[in-house]
Amino acid sequence: MLRLVVFFTLFSAGPILQAQTPARAPSPTPAATPSATPAATPATQALINSLGSEDLEQAIQLLKSNFINPDALNETELNRALLSGVLARLGRGAMILPEQASRPSEMTSKFFGEVLDGHIGYLRLGALDAANLQAMDAQLQTFVAKKVDAAVIDLRASGGTNDFALAAEFAKRFTTKGKLLFTLRKPTANQERAFTADRDPAFQGLMIVLADGETSGPAEAIAGALRLHSKALIIGQPTAGEAVEYSDLPLNGGTILRVGVAETVLPEGRALFPGGLQPDVPVEMPVAEKRVVFQQSLEKGMSQFIYENERPHLNEAALLAGKNPEIEAMETAQRRMRGNEKPTTRDPVLQRAVDVVTSLAIYQHR
Repeated sequence: MLRLVVFFTLFSAGPILQAQTPARAPSPTPAATPSATPAATPATQALINSLGSEDLEQAIQLLKSNFINPDALNETELNRALLSGVLARLGRGAMILPEQASRPSEMTSKFFGEVLDGHIGYLRLGALDAANLQAMDAQLQTFVAKKVDAAVIDLRASGGTNDFALAAEFAKRFTTKGKLLFTLRKPTANQERAFTADRDPAFQGLMIVLADGETSGPAEAIAGALRLHSKALIIGQPTAGEAVEYSDLPLNGGTILRVGVAETVLPEGRALFPGGLQPDVPVEMPVAEKRVVFQQSLEKGMSQFIYENERPHLNEAALLAGKNPEIEAMETAQRRMRGNEKPTTRDPVLQRAVDVVTSLAIYQHR
């Protein structure tokens, strides 16, 4: 009965079966797989959701006995439609992957650190692995000597890992000892695993977290813990809403069913799946531009992507030389436009974070 309920309900969220005109041929041919049509309208979805279990079962039986193409509703096609619709409803909570699918965490994303504006520590965590944790620790040890009093923790390149224990180690560096960071909860097994800060923090000060749609999994747990315990502001875009622990279950045919088996719950009881985290200060940046900035910053640093070059001004020396720097700068910009030269890429998310830190520093020293 449950299978019929789920099957019929999925019509409101996933592909639905459509009759096909049989091909004219002298001999019978196997029925083709029915084509898909767009998802049901909200009105149709509301009607389906209003049906009771008896009506759902009756509707399926009537379809099987009256539909123009009975082969489109055989057991295999029903199961295929059922699985497709269920996966569509579960979103990132479950997915079908090819054989020997690699986890996104295997993608390399290096740690990068830099001091901006003389006192702002920029930490792009990258992949949440042991090597990057060690690199971050080394960077944090330099903060006292460099008089860093604010930290920007960039999680926009931290997605895909399934290691929540290691993610907790990153969070511990910024959280007061003894605080509950987050809990992994398995509802089906009635199990919980709590992660607590069991060491002194390596940095305590103003914190800002940068996040976007590629901030996923354990990185979302870090962002949530820092917002709660360290009063960190989140700047950027909503996170992916994938803060679940996955289990890969092989199917007999070789494909893999990846299922979210545990959800991340913050200390106040809020689960991060599937809603994710909303930013305190929304700032948009195209993913392609962000990746260009991150790649180039490994060689050139991040400062060039947030600070505008000072605009030249007319002065006495220029007058004596018979030049006007302002006009020359404008002419140079026009030549670049005519030559289709691309403007310098900026990181508006990091720029907003630096602006917030600067504004707060000015306010506190008034």
